[in-house]
Amino acid sequence: MTETEATAQLERQGWRRLLVISGEGQWAEQQATRWINQLPGDWLWVGETPRSELNCLPGAMRTLLGREFQHAVFDARSGFHAEALAALAGTLKAGSWLLLLVPEWQRWPQQADTDAQRWSESDAPLASTRFVQRLQQLLLADDRVAVWRQYQPLNLPPLVNTPAWRSDSQQQQQIISALLQSEPGISVLTAPRGRGKSALAGMLAARWPGRCLVTAPAKVSTAVLADFAGDDYVFIAPDRLLAEAGLHHADWLLIDEAAAIPAPLLRQLVSLYPRVLLTTTVQGYEGTGRGFLLKFCATLPQVKHYRLDVPLRWAENDPLEELIADALLFDDAESPVRHGDTVYQALEQDDWARQPERMAAVYQLLTSAHYRTSPLDLRRMMDAPGMHFTAALQGETVQGALWAVDEGGLTADLAWAVWAGYRRPRGNLVAQSLAAHAGLPEAAQLRSRRISRIAVSARRRGQGCGQRLIAICREQSEGLDFLSVSFGFTTDLWRFWQRCGFQLVRFGTQREASSGCYAAMAILPLSDAGRALLARAALRLEREGYWLSHLVEDNTLPLNPQPGDGQLNKDDWCELAGFAWAHRPFEASLAALGRLAQLMPESTPLLCAALLQRQSATEICRQYRLAGRKALLLAWRSEAQRALAIIDAERALSWQQRVILLQ
Repeated sequence: MTETEATAQLERQGWRRLLVISGEGQWAEQQATRWINQLPGDWLWVGETPRSELNCLPGAMRTLLGREFQHAVFDARSGFHAEALAALAGTLKAGSWLLLLVPEWQRWPQQADTDAQRWSESDAPLASTRFVQRLQQLLLADDRVAVWRQYQPLNLPPLVNTPAWRSDSQQQQQIISALLQSEPGISVLTAPRGRGKSALAGMLAARWPGRCLVTAPAKVSTAVLADFAGDDYVFIAPDRLLAEAGLHHADWLLIDEAAAIPAPLLRQLVSLYPRVLLTTTVQGYEGTGRGFLLKFCATLPQVKHYRLDVPLRWAENDPLEELIADALLFDDAESPVRHGDTVYQALEQDDWARQPERMAAVYQLLTSAHYRTSPLDLRRMMDAPGMHFTAALQGETVQGALWAVDEGGLTADLAWAVWAGYRRPRGNLVAQSLAAHAGLPEAAQLRSRRISRIAVSARRRGQGCGQRLIAICREQSEGLDFLSVSFGFTTDLWRFWQRCGFQLVRFGTQREASSGCYAAMAILPLSDAGRALLARAALRLEREGYWLSHLVEDNTLPLNPQPGDGQLNKDDWCELAGFAWAHRPFEASLAALGRLAQLMPESTPLLCAALLQRQSATEICRQYRLAGRKALLLAWRSEAQRALAIIDAERALSWQQRVILLQ
């Protein structure tokens, strides 16, 4: 079958199809160029190196969500950006080809992947062997995928004949009718890509007798909505909408791709108008859709839920959509009711080859329960170093899963450079954060294991399965100094971690955009060094509680409300020296700076304004005629230097010299 004949069949059936071109780089590019010249279309080229009139870097692919293209090339010859591939597939119309350019077939699994630096937490590219081998198996097993290898003829097997495709908008029209008749309140519309949710929002704007406003993370992503809304399309950016609250009258606020807007901002937006429609994608390559359902919608009163299942931009059973879903494990694993004992099993990355269905079920369970899981995590699970897993099994069904990541082991010099703010190597989320923000450089030197994800199926929650997974992880961590976890703080979550033996060591000072919660970090010591770290961290957190409460807006956080004696101890001197002469952040040094301001108010007027009088940075800059936040930070550092020199000039000079040597 020729390219033209295969394309005509695609257009008739309403499907999209993948052609893999594998070989030497120049040859693969030549074949892609020949296809571009033969078939009319948009031919969006996604890759690190531009090759056509319509180009997009993989990291910018999200900006094109909501737009539609006819045919595209995805250049994965040097690196495979999985989220970008999935997003690109979601923009292609019926009858489209997606050309996937990859290295020579046999060499591909061992070739260093430049995209690995995003998901491996390493400083250099590394091979994504397990991911690529699994993908190759899927590509070869799918007779609807055409794989063209260099030095072999191109074979385009015909697809199974199906009736000519007609787009079916019945489900869409039923939801529009319900929305047009709905009472004031919040409606949520979820769907996988290509189901017409943006088009539905646009038609609602066009058919509503009053006024609708549209907002979204980026105006460019509302192109489809705008087409269907026509003259009734009125877009206002989210931040402007909040800044000008009350100035823009409307009956409906239509928030497209709502899951990509930070939860605190979204919570304010939905309160502005009598009727609100939130649309979002739940098929997780953005890593936010499920979290939107889990964390945000559950907090809203009397939400009406709608879901679109039938595709509009292509026919059902589309080969490209099904291949992407299989490759990136988008569909939730089924967790049927099982009876009998629960067996707990340790799993390693090589189990992706030994028992791929079980590992896929582990990933899918973790995805269904967490608000920030994306194909980046799948790549990390499969090929990043230092990954460990535990599964709770009833028969062959995964009812619980835990994913842990090795951290720490930094040299003393590097750990102290992280503490000073001079270095921030990749990886080691908790270990580095405890050094950089909690003033505990020894945490980055010790060897630890962070619990990255834990999930239990709904029917097994409250039965001790999660605690048992943690206990097994602890048993398997012999020789390490501590276990750690970072989570969005809620009282219920904290009770769980307490029951597992963890103790709090750090709070963030800003709400996380994805969860709307303050980040909390907790550790469970496993060695004498880990117990010493916990004792020091707990004491620091207790002394900082009063000052942290100035920044956080959540009285459920267990912070010590007492200001303490206001005296500077050895830890304070260390912290203040790091702030004064290195790059320690203001928020990390907050408590020590507060005590310094109390002791030396005449020498620290700017610190007093911020920490004792609680003025905002904007107010302080205006009052003292400073150019902005950077200038204010420099002034704060200068005040700290002067105040320390006044208290003890010799000690201040000694600390200054020690800190400078860390560069």
